[in-house]
Amino acid sequence: MQAEFRTSFVREQTSLRQHPALVLNADYRPLSYYPLSVWPWQEAVKAAFLDRVDIVAEYDDVVRSPSIEIRIPSVVVLKDYVKPQKRVAFTRFNLFLRDEFRCQYCGSKGDLTFDHVVPRSRGGVTSWENVVAACSPCNLKKGSRSLRRAGMALRKPPRQPGAEEMRNMGRKFPPNHLHETWIDFLYWDAELEA
Repeated sequence: MQAEFRTSFVREQTSLRQHPALVLNADYRPLSYYPLSVWPWQEAVKAAFLDRVDIVAEYDDVVRSPSIEIRIPSVVVLKDYVKPQKRVAFTRFNLFLRDEFRCQYCGSKGDLTFDHVVPRSRGGVTSWENVVAACSPCNLKKGSRSLRRAGMALRKPPRQPGAEEMRNMGRKFPPNHLHETWIDFLYWDAELEA
């Protein structure tokens, strides 16, 4: 009987890990959409006690200490505005996000790598304007040839994205977990159904 209690207690504590808090900037917009700006519930509670955030929405579940009981925050808003970055870092992840996680030659999703449109062996540089997401078969097919010699075409020309463009692109890829209290803050400007 005591072992059953211990097992259920441990499971209950483990379930608390499933309560992430959506973190919004002081303007009530997520700090980032992809990856979505979330904190573990412990960080959200700590930030609330340190008066760094306001709690906007809560889960039904509570956590207790000997002297206090608090509902777990599901949405928190920073009290101080964090200025978003204007420049988008040139990373593999951001490149894939810019290209919507699709091969820029055939449009397939899945096993992606990146390809230099003008091959490095022909003077091509590693930059936003010369690198695209590509699936392995298309990358191998193109090799170190030009697009024309390989008989291939790009779906859209590569270019450096703006920060706002990347935030909007990230909104197209919702995370696996979306709590109902988050929807109004993530998609507040989405078209309403009639």
